[in-house]
Amino acid sequence: MSNWRCASYNDPVRTTKPRRVTRGAVLRVVAPSGPFDADAFHRGVAFLSERYEVRVGDSIHARDGFLAGSDERRLRELREALADPDTSAIVAARGGYGSTRLLEDLSTTEIRGAGKWLVGFSDITALHALWARAGVQSLHGPMVAWLGNADDLQRAQWVAALEGTHPPFTDLDVWCDGDLAEGHLVGGNLAVLCSLVGTPFAPPLTNAVLFLEEVGEAPYRIDRMLTTLRQAGWFHRVRAVVVGEFIGCAGAKGIEADDVLRERLGDLGVPVLAGLGVGHGPRNRALPFGAVAQVDSESNQVSFLGD
Repeated sequence: MSNWRCASYNDPVRTTKPRRVTRGAVLRVVAPSGPFDADAFHRGVAFLSERYEVRVGDSIHARDGFLAGSDERRLRELREALADPDTSAIVAARGGYGSTRLLEDLSTTEIRGAGKWLVGFSDITALHALWARAGVQSLHGPMVAWLGNADDLQRAQWVAALEGTHPPFTDLDVWCDGDLAEGHLVGGNLAVLCSLVGTPFAPPLTNAVLFLEEVGEAPYRIDRMLTTLRQAGWFHRVRAVVVGEFIGCAGAKGIEADDVLRERLGDLGVPVLAGLGVGHGPRNRALPFGAVAQVDSESNQVSFLGD
């Protein structure tokens, strides 16, 4: 185990933006979580190779049950990507499960020193939290295998986001209004975030805007996870909450996922906006984690400052 150390939950972290990604930049593809569909992966790599130099390690197709190879293999691959001086962005092949197993062997010092974009979502939420702890911005967005099945519009939006274009999300649903709120954007998959409660790897929350999304969880499980975050004091420190897609979260006994979300988030005393096309659905627009998000419940939108 490393001598990993981080700031407390209450310490705000100033973020820095890695160098800009442009045409011809080096992208390093890693699989820090689960194995992936090879055909979709190769289509995604082929698409990326039309614009960037894509580097893929020889062992990326390894499988060890529900993991993309051993912890040692996945950690080594990620560390090699961090250490590669040519690499501008580290892009995950897929989510699944496994990135939390790597956290205690990574340090904020090496992530801060590398200063590289991390791209991914779902299980990659755990690594986004570590990037946030290091004060380095990252991109919550589609991964290589997802891009292999995406249409031209989705791919174009992904490239634009990676290269620094982040248009506002408009016409959102206002679940709780309030004053105009600004804060560094953190968050991701609800279940993964709950797995970080009580650990030193949770994202910095003070004065943040917290984003949440989920897939395949029943409403009562969503209720339990939100209650955990409430009781852990997460919502006491944030300036706003923004809600993405909750896909495949079918209701039972007349209770839907939205009912639970509205009830658990509606009394926080901060703006809560929902309806962002981000998550496990077909839209899944990229979000610049670590950038300053402005949440405006009067105009029903979330925009990003400094882009």
